[in-house]
Amino acid sequence: MAVRVAIRHHTQYEYDRPVWLFPHVLRLKPVAHSRTPVEAYALNIVPATHSIHWQQDPFGNYQARVVFRETTTHLSITVALTARLVVFNPFDFYLESYAEHFPFPYEETLRKGLVPYLEIAERGPRLMGWLADLNRRLVVSSHPGTVDYLVGLNRLVYQDVAYTTRMEPGVQTSEQTLEWALGSCRDSSWLLVQILRHLGLAARFVSGYLVQLKANVQSQGSVSGPKADAAFLHAWAEVYLPGAGWLGLDPTSGLLAGEGHLPLACTPEPTSAAPVTGSTGPAETTFTFASTVARV
Repeated sequence: MAVRVAIRHHTQYEYDRPVWLFPHVLRLKPVAHSRTPVEAYALNIVPATHSIHWQQDPFGNYQARVVFRETTTHLSITVALTARLVVFNPFDFYLESYAEHFPFPYEETLRKGLVPYLEIAERGPRLMGWLADLNRRLVVSSHPGTVDYLVGLNRLVYQDVAYTTRMEPGVQTSEQTLEWALGSCRDSSWLLVQILRHLGLAARFVSGYLVQLKANVQSQGSVSGPKADAAFLHAWAEVYLPGAGWLGLDPTSGLLAGEGHLPLACTPEPTSAAPVTGSTGPAETTFTFASTVARV
C-alpha cells in the first residue's frame, strides 16, 4: 500500500548587511531515476528578483542555477514536494552470472563508463589497515556471494562509525572518520565510497532526502522505528552491480536504501552533490533550516 507524503524543506540565510548574492547552484530536485515517484514539486526563492535556469549536470542530476539581480539581507530557499512511498524489496534485483560472487572484474565496455566512480582519492594508513583486516572481520570464504559481502561490509562501517550531527561544511577524510570513529551521514558515506573503490567496485556519493514514517502498529520486539514522521537531508552511497545497476547502501543505518530514500544528486565526489553552492559579499551570516513531512 502506498503512502503519499508532502515534504517541505526550508533553508534561511540572514546577513548583517545588504550583500550581493553571486550565482548559486541548487541541487534540491529529486533525480529522474528515483524509485520513489515524485508527483509534485515546487521551488520558491526569496528575494524574488532572480532568474532560474534549470540544467542537468554531466551525471544527469537536476540543478537550478539562480542569478540574483540586487543586494539583499536574506536568502530563503523552500522546497515543497509530494511523493508516493511504495514499499519495495531492496534485494529484488538480478545479477549477471559473472558478478554473483566477489571479487569480479567489470566487463571492459562497462568499466570505461564507470571510470569516474572507480577513482581512489585516499590511501591513508588507517584506511589501508581497515581494508587489510576486512575479510577476517567478515569471516568470508575465498569467493563469497557479492550481495552477502556488501551487506556485511555496509554493516561494518555502521558499527565502526558512530553517528553525529555535524554543521561544519565539507566532508571528513576517511582517516579522520576512522580515527575519531565518529561522523555525519556524509562522512560515513564517503568512507564507504572509498572502501568500495579500493575493492574494485564502482561507487558514488548520494545526497538526498530521507523520509521516516512512524509505524501504524508498534513493534513488540526490541527494535522500534521512529517515534514520529520525519524528513531531512541525508547522504548515502551507491555501488554499481552488473545486472542490478546502482544499489543504495546506507552506512548510517547499516541497511540498504529503501522507498524513504529520495536522491537529489548522485556524483563521484561529495562537492558536486552539495545541496546549495554559491557565494556572497562579505557579511556575518546566520543559517537556519527546517524540514517537515505530512501524510496526504
